[in-house]
Amino acid sequence: MLYLILLPLLLLVAYKFLYTETLRFNLPPGPPSRPVVGHLHLMKPPIHRLLQSFSNKYGPIFSLRFGSRRVVVISSSSLVQEAFTGQNDIILSSRPFQLTAKYVAYNYTTVGTAPYGDHWRNLRRICALEILSSNRITDFLHIRKDEIRRMLTRLSRDTTHSDDGSRFAQVELEPLFSDLTFNNIVRMVTGKRYYGDDVNNKEEAELFKKLVHDIAMYSGANHSRDYLPVLKLFGNKFEDEVKALGKSMDEILQRLLDDCRRDKDGNTMVTHLLSLQEQEPDYYSDVTIKGLMMAMMLAGTETSAITLEWAMTNLLKHPDVLEKARSEIDEKIGKDRLIDEPDVANLPYLQNVVSETFRLFPVAPLLIPRRPTENMKIGGYDVPRDTTVLVNAWAIQRDPEFWDEPERFNPDRFDNGCGSEYYAYKLMPFGNGRRICPGAGLGRRIVTLALGSLIQCFEWESVKGEEIDMSESAGLGMRKMDPLRAMCRPRPIMYKLLM
Repeated sequence: MLYLILLPLLLLVAYKFLYTETLRFNLPPGPPSRPVVGHLHLMKPPIHRLLQSFSNKYGPIFSLRFGSRRVVVISSSSLVQEAFTGQNDIILSSRPFQLTAKYVAYNYTTVGTAPYGDHWRNLRRICALEILSSNRITDFLHIRKDEIRRMLTRLSRDTTHSDDGSRFAQVELEPLFSDLTFNNIVRMVTGKRYYGDDVNNKEEAELFKKLVHDIAMYSGANHSRDYLPVLKLFGNKFEDEVKALGKSMDEILQRLLDDCRRDKDGNTMVTHLLSLQEQEPDYYSDVTIKGLMMAMMLAGTETSAITLEWAMTNLLKHPDVLEKARSEIDEKIGKDRLIDEPDVANLPYLQNVVSETFRLFPVAPLLIPRRPTENMKIGGYDVPRDTTVLVNAWAIQRDPEFWDEPERFNPDRFDNGCGSEYYAYKLMPFGNGRRICPGAGLGRRIVTLALGSLIQCFEWESVKGEEIDMSESAGLGMRKMDPLRAMCRPRPIMYKLLM
């Protein structure tokens, strides 16, 4: 009964506050909203496409209201450059407070969720110097090569073909890519292989994979429970579910950490962090180390697998691109040895294929949200402190003002001699500004090497009679809705590898 009495009063106070704020600030334009819920009722997936349609109508910067929270959406590269340059980048380097960050990411203390400040700078320094430095990534090249070789062997074994190798067989690629990227990251972090015929912890591995997927789904930008605190009056089911996710993930991370503590001789990221813990136990606490483990695993597993699936999808839809990439590899590498990571520098077209995949199918179509810590201006409009700022990278990377034939998959567009600075605010699959993903280099390496290996070692065709479904899933990661099926058969080099 008390709920029914308090609810109208709470709604009235929230509405008057938001109305007063609108009069006080010169906010970007936006669509009409409803009392209390704002625009939440409009948020139907895929959100990035919906927000692009709003941008077409209201301009490259517009405002929304998700319940009690103001949201500003940026959809142009020039405004992204303004937002993530100089003092603006500092003001915009914090994250909104969301339930997943609270209950899964150790109360906003991980490198991906921590507010901008000394703690975040220390975590970023650890990532750059201790975990993801160029030398350390190179040290783990043997893991990437071993996991790719295992994937190729498994694909060859699972492919039924005639004695002369002339018959194509149908395969589903998502499980292969998922196991590859999860094993790669988990081995780098802890030394363990989670997936494959030679492992005995398959139940925990599948739980871990499900947790990573669920966390991405619960971290979307439009969960009403993050923006309507009043809903707590009617139960906390969503919050309870997020708490359970955090508890389950922490239990797995703690077990992995304890295993690494018992095996201090292993050359892993965690054993390196444990050695630092002995020198500075107050700072390198178990929670700090588990937060770094989580950041690596959440950011580097599903994301790479999703990108690989989109890349292969586009190669199957564009056989001419596939043939050009294969010809480049055959010419530069030959047919007697497997492509190696140092070879990638001499394979510009393969790199272009990866860049074009990042452009058209960014895993995070809306970059991870930002939160200004002070009132600021973008594009001449006010952006009040604590506003949720979203960057629609998907729309920017398809902007016809910058990209010729933006909907076309065309790797040649990157063959124009422009350097990385030219694309800095137009192509941003790993984010932008101070909070750009510290694992960007590692992510590109594993995707490029794995994709090149698949092109070199197998011939590929679409499944006859099937139209490739390009539908995108909801959630933080833009997965392919319908898992990719393809026809493949080993090329002669594959038999040499298996000898």
